[in-house]
Amino acid sequence: MRNIASMMIGLLLAAAAATSRAGAIPADLLRADIDAMYPDIESLYLDLHQNPELSLLEEKTAAKLVVRMRKLGYEVTPKVGGTGVVAILRNGAGPTLLIRTDMDALPVLEKTGLPYASKVQQKDAVTGELVPVMHACGHDVHMAAWIGTATLLAKRKDLWHGTLMFIAQPAEERVRGAKAMLADGLYTRFAKPDMALAFHDHDTTPAGTAGTIPGYLAAAADSVDLTFYGRGGHGAYPQDAVDPILMAARFVVAVQSIVSREISPFDQAVITVGSFHGGLKHNIISDEAKLQITVRSYKPEVREKLLAGIERIAKAEAAAARAPREPEMKIIESTPATYNDPALTARVMAALGAALGPENLTQPPAEMGSEDFSEFVNAGVPGVYLQVGAVNPEKYAAWKKGGAQPPSTHSPLFAPDTVPTLKTAMLAETVAALELLGGK
Repeated sequence: MRNIASMMIGLLLAAAAATSRAGAIPADLLRADIDAMYPDIESLYLDLHQNPELSLLEEKTAAKLVVRMRKLGYEVTPKVGGTGVVAILRNGAGPTLLIRTDMDALPVLEKTGLPYASKVQQKDAVTGELVPVMHACGHDVHMAAWIGTATLLAKRKDLWHGTLMFIAQPAEERVRGAKAMLADGLYTRFAKPDMALAFHDHDTTPAGTAGTIPGYLAAAADSVDLTFYGRGGHGAYPQDAVDPILMAARFVVAVQSIVSREISPFDQAVITVGSFHGGLKHNIISDEAKLQITVRSYKPEVREKLLAGIERIAKAEAAAARAPREPEMKIIESTPATYNDPALTARVMAALGAALGPENLTQPPAEMGSEDFSEFVNAGVPGVYLQVGAVNPEKYAAWKKGGAQPPSTHSPLFAPDTVPTLKTAMLAETVAALELLGGK
């Protein structure tokens, strides 16, 4: 299957190379521009890394981006969908390209030991708890490169035509920000773009590389809160109570039969019960048990089957246990799967291969992680989501020889190899934008 997939990608790239304008994109000129502006971009990156903000609270972060985009000549609108930013640059007739960055950080205590490590604490907007904050997912890289790309495209307007729609999105980590910006009229107050582009730094590919794959790249994600109801009582007299912990425990085992027996082995699906809370004391039968579940899938029909199966099995276990009421199921966060338009992806990959060199072009595997860039695409806009390598090449080589795996995103130890990651991200995103917007 892997060989067939590689052959299909190769055929797509070969077909795209014939129509790509990769040869017309002056990669060496862009590299010179990037080298000249790099100290300023790195300074921004360090500032963002040291001063992270949690989801829904990205006010200072957004303000920094607003100032820079206005200086570059973009028409900037802040506070779209909360702290979101929209920056428009028009350059004659042509398509409109959305280029997105995310802004939020995570409630993680940084342990990288870097001299610019975050020491920030902030009250979470949802829980109200005071927590440590860290850019453990690389959104600081995304924002710095986003500003770099905006700078390059503003400077080199002779290389493209159309309209740039740069957006800085809040709350990606809570998969809320994209929905909030769309609900606030992103595609009606401004414009509905013809194409969308974004990237993520990648924790399993070496810095200096970039690439993607056509089709599904990241999974749909649904966060499910499930509450079972019983009838409380004394632990010594279970016959007088209805035990919700027992029915919830049976559910935890039975629910895995959805993936193993109801979903085709050729379809991707995950159901993970990440949290189980019930009861307060040894000899008390609780009247409630609460589960928190993450559900991952690619295809919409598989997603629907998974969620329907969870509800069906929960109700059945409750009925079998003589529960006084049906369980309550709430989907509190969700986002669709991230799908790369095959034709656009082939064009972008051909352009990246020419600019970076084929040895630095990657085809990272599809993942079960999620990304709410998918909301912008799902609203009717074909898109391309890139992966930019972030692992120090020497550490990557040592890992491949059997050494320790580099820290993953969301780890308190995660830190990209700054210089090559930032420079490659700016070059890759700019080359992709130039390929999609064409030349004069």
